[in-house]
Amino acid sequence: METHIQVKNPKTMALILMLGAFIGLFGETALNMALTNIMDEFSVFPATAQWLTTGYLLVLAILVPVSALLMKWFTTRQLVIGGLAISLAGALLAAFSPTFGILLAGRLIQAIGTGLLLPVMLSVVLLIFPVSRRGVVMGLMGLVITTAPAVGPTLSGVIITSLGWPYIFWMSAIFYVFLIIFASLKIVNVSEITKPRIDVLSILFSTAGFGGLIFALSTMAEHSFTSVYVWAPLLVGLIALLLFGIRQTRMSQPMISLSVFKYPMFTLGTLIMFLSILIILATAILLPLYLKGALLFSAAAAGLILLPGNAVNVILSPIVGSLFDKWGPRYFVIIGFVFVLLGNLGFLAFLSASTPAWQVLVSFAVMFVGLTMVTMPSQTNGLNQLPRTLYADGSAAMNTLNQVAGAAGTAVAITLFTAGQAAYGASAPGATEAEVLTSGVKYAFYFTTAISVIGLICSLFMRSSAAETSRQGAAPATDAATSRS
Repeated sequence: METHIQVKNPKTMALILMLGAFIGLFGETALNMALTNIMDEFSVFPATAQWLTTGYLLVLAILVPVSALLMKWFTTRQLVIGGLAISLAGALLAAFSPTFGILLAGRLIQAIGTGLLLPVMLSVVLLIFPVSRRGVVMGLMGLVITTAPAVGPTLSGVIITSLGWPYIFWMSAIFYVFLIIFASLKIVNVSEITKPRIDVLSILFSTAGFGGLIFALSTMAEHSFTSVYVWAPLLVGLIALLLFGIRQTRMSQPMISLSVFKYPMFTLGTLIMFLSILIILATAILLPLYLKGALLFSAAAAGLILLPGNAVNVILSPIVGSLFDKWGPRYFVIIGFVFVLLGNLGFLAFLSASTPAWQVLVSFAVMFVGLTMVTMPSQTNGLNQLPRTLYADGSAAMNTLNQVAGAAGTAVAITLFTAGQAAYGASAPGATEAEVLTSGVKYAFYFTTAISVIGLICSLFMRSSAAETSRQGAAPATDAATSRS
């Protein structure tokens, strides 16, 4: 049986999609290093400025679930070129922005384009490459997913110091123009257009559910959990997600087939990806605040301190991808989470108002050795267990939860950072500003350390998806095929 769709230039298609997704995911954290500059320029508070990150993630979390439906209504070319064009428009608007509101609007428009590209990238790669070659390709894609948000502060730090923060968007815009040209020439249609009935209630439940959840998490940075601004959207979000799930199980053509979660390695892989992205995004917003605010490094210097960790990811991702095809996921994921835990323990042990830069560099690099070993194997192993008919649903479900994880990581990190500062300031009234800030960052790293422990426990249950499918038999695939007919 054919396991993939034959296309003329699969590597070129994958490269265009990965570069488009890279720029979009880079945009998730690129402004983290510029938040202090933007706060000064537009006279906004940290809790307001952080919406440049959480708002971006909010749009992604709302749009990505709908992508499974869009991929059945529009061709691959339409979605890819459309996503790149929308991203270009958002980048240009943000680059020109004279006010914070227009800057935020540009960010949100750019997020719409990224929300179209991410699930299409994952689904197309699964369709055009055979299972035997997916390890290497998914390793490169894992490089995109983890490196782009992590390298955002590093690259943007250099750009901000030498040119100014608007050039983050100008450079993104240039890349989008070239990608649109290449996509017009090289992208071919591989998705099956079935044009299922558009269920408005499913879209409304999905939007209210994921939107309410991320809005509540983001608002926690400004208000306590007992505030109506937190618990009300959280309650609405949870109820909407429950109604969304119930409705999907009762529809003959669901917007997202939740039968993907019948596959245990897909469910476990999605959970591990969720925890990994949560750690990546929390760290991506905490370390720039610490390096610039407590250790008083410039944006460029702070970015360069984080560069070795990103370099480790670039070097290891293709290696892990090629070895995955031979060895499977289990040992990579277990050993990876050990490294992630060691990196977080390093932050807890070393962070102070006078920590040498090399200690931050080493802890960050160790953590990213682990994250590189965790993300690609868990994602690839999970998706490999799905039949072709569920690729779009699986990629939409996994990408949606990744965006929720990113928003949760950013919002919870800022909330704990703020709480830690307040607690330390109250207990030590004579503390310096650097000491108070460091205490807040360190307080938030207890959270990422706890997530690392949970991830390590989850990794012990990892099995090869091929072995798991053989053990369970073909029942899930039959169920899935039935649910799609």
